[in-house]
Amino acid sequence: MKVLFITHSFSRSEGGVSASPELLLATALRDEGVEVLILAPGPGEQSEDINGIAIERFPVPRREMARATTQSAEDNTDASWRSRITTLRFLSAEFTSAVRARREFEPDLVHAHWWFPGGLVGTWVSALGNVPLVTSLHRVDLRAAQAGAFGRPLFRHVMRHSAVVTADSHGLARKAKSTIGAQEPVVAPMPARADLYVPGGERTTDRLLLVSDLDPDQGIEDSLRALALMRAKVSIDIVGQGPRENEYRALAESLSVSARVRWHTGTGAEDLPRFFQAAAALVVPSLTDWLPPVAVHALLCRTPVVAFDFGGVTDVIQHGRTGILVPPGDSLALSRALDALLARSDAGANLGEAGRMYALATFAPESVARRFAGIYRQALAASPP
Repeated sequence: MKVLFITHSFSRSEGGVSASPELLLATALRDEGVEVLILAPGPGEQSEDINGIAIERFPVPRREMARATTQSAEDNTDASWRSRITTLRFLSAEFTSAVRARREFEPDLVHAHWWFPGGLVGTWVSALGNVPLVTSLHRVDLRAAQAGAFGRPLFRHVMRHSAVVTADSHGLARKAKSTIGAQEPVVAPMPARADLYVPGGERTTDRLLLVSDLDPDQGIEDSLRALALMRAKVSIDIVGQGPRENEYRALAESLSVSARVRWHTGTGAEDLPRFFQAAAALVVPSLTDWLPPVAVHALLCRTPVVAFDFGGVTDVIQHGRTGILVPPGDSLALSRALDALLARSDAGANLGEAGRMYALATFAPESVARRFAGIYRQALAASPP
């Protein structure tokens, strides 16, 4: 089976590409008898081969790509004509390259990652080549569908012309259903770096971990308040950066916990595993619909997770089995859950062990590849010859 991947969220650096979920999936799909060609934007038209996976780049300047896939994609009423023209240029470049790839690669199926712009281009390529389209929704993929006069009709068009639609979490699937009023997408998460996030070293018993952008709705305030309310005098490592950093530092000072908070704002992805491996527990206080990858990374490192019971995190954390869930936005409940976890005789080690087994079965590349190979077969079976 041959599958053409269409994506715009794909790194331009070789190091970044190696960590790409699309590349992880494409590589693992080989063991399922699936050959993948990845079509992605780049600084120029070129071909690459990474881990034996062919990657075709279509030329889009970095600045134009950012504008085309955010501002104009969301169809803001204030969007300039320049932004709209940039979007059309991006779509034209992607479509032209996709047509050429379809002609030369002759795929049995097209798999678009993100409904816009890949899913929209995928509907055109699917129709031209008479091959089924699988469209995958990821994270914030629905913002464009819910914005402006054109977002929702375009989203409905992509959904109607996709043989199968997948979402990377149940929360995102439910939100997509409410947006289009149709059947929920199939839940199929993307793979995690099971080779990078592994158990190692000794876990501490007095250091918590929070890995997040320092933005609103990420629960940073709730975490700091929970830290101030805990009986155990533990510290917390906060790894991330964002526009609210100074505000959160001031809040820690006002709560008299600043001495127990360590801020890590310049940490690279290669340094993250050691934070997960050493932490007593990962705190996931975000209030977002999509699946938080950090929860998966923690479980792969055998680190227990305490999280707000909201959105996509429930796809990762099963209360009392792979972690602990508390009511969203409840700092007191969060503090009590963390105290209870650290007071256990095993300090949550059993939760971490069960969590790792679940994460490997659900998010390891080979597990995800089996899931998507079945989805591809389903799409092919449902499509007329």
